[in-house]
Amino acid sequence: MASTNLCFLSQNTTKILNLSLPKLTPPIPKPNFLSVTSFPSSFPRFLWSKVAPFKSSNRLSCRSASTIPVSTKNYEFSDGSSEVELRLQLNVDVQNSRDIFVDSNDTSLTIRVQRNGYLITLIETNNLFGRIKPAETIWYIDDDQLVINLKKQDPDLKWPDIVESWESLTMASTQLLQGTSIYIVGDSTEINQKVAGELAVGLGYTPLSTKELLEMYTKQNFDSWVLTEGSDSVAEAEGAILESLSSHVRAVVATLGGQQGAARRADKWQHLYAGFTVWLSHTEATDEDSAKEEAKRQMQDARLGYSNADVVVKLQGWDTDHAKTVAQGSLSALKQLVLSDKKLAGKKSLYIRLGCRGDWPNIKPPGWDPSAGNVPPSAL
Repeated sequence: MASTNLCFLSQNTTKILNLSLPKLTPPIPKPNFLSVTSFPSSFPRFLWSKVAPFKSSNRLSCRSASTIPVSTKNYEFSDGSSEVELRLQLNVDVQNSRDIFVDSNDTSLTIRVQRNGYLITLIETNNLFGRIKPAETIWYIDDDQLVINLKKQDPDLKWPDIVESWESLTMASTQLLQGTSIYIVGDSTEINQKVAGELAVGLGYTPLSTKELLEMYTKQNFDSWVLTEGSDSVAEAEGAILESLSSHVRAVVATLGGQQGAARRADKWQHLYAGFTVWLSHTEATDEDSAKEEAKRQMQDARLGYSNADVVVKLQGWDTDHAKTVAQGSLSALKQLVLSDKKLAGKKSLYIRLGCRGDWPNIKPPGWDPSAGNVPPSAL
């Protein structure tokens, strides 16, 4: 089973969150990226990369020499604010409650049933939509259904489904992103456009491309315009486009790649702070640790504009068939970023409403105490 690992790093703590692509949904194309790192202006930091497959606990496997995995969507799910309830059709003849094994952790859930000497896997996921309190997990049998109650660590987070998937992430985007626009940056204009398109469709946002907007403005082919005007002139023109777009909400903006792209230049980022930024970065790393180290070095390079990004997706090669998978990884990292600072999306919106022209992290409107979250009416 494909799986990932999300490491939360702050100045004083390190926490590990195990995530995996669940068996509850149809097969997802193999991800074509090694790691996802998301950064606010300074800390906390997130790192998402591949790890070994999920390993079952001995308690679940010691009763049988063989395990038969079963993929099913035959369940009912409901969110009751402080807890979520999962009702699962057993579809097997359970003779004794001792033949049912429910194992949960902060972000994982495994449900197996023993029948005729075999363990049948009903659910196995390291990718719950949110974190739970495993010690408070309760389950019981109701007729032919297995009912599992999971206590949420964050009662304010609404779960659209039991697992984190493309569908549940896009459904949760309203509460997480609050309409804040997303900017896709990186060295490939084509890749930026493909991933931005997937995100826009999933989120119901407006898809925008600075390349297409510049072609409309200049009324000429982009490549010929670059040859005629030069990369510096193009970067200046795109910067003007980004300034105009910085007041927009609910948009996914694909920016220019390469030397002509404004996002590559550290002095052109003042208007990108109005939204969440996703950096799509190529890597030649062949293993997880190398990809992590590469990402860390790049994020410390203040000369590179991309180092200001909120989310970094490390790509090993590229295939357009994987655009949706990369988009899902980007949303997952943005979700963790927003949950680490629930006021973050609101701060982005405040940037737009104040019409700021400086760097977003340094916004200090008169009379505003960021720790208290109060914004003077005169500033809105």
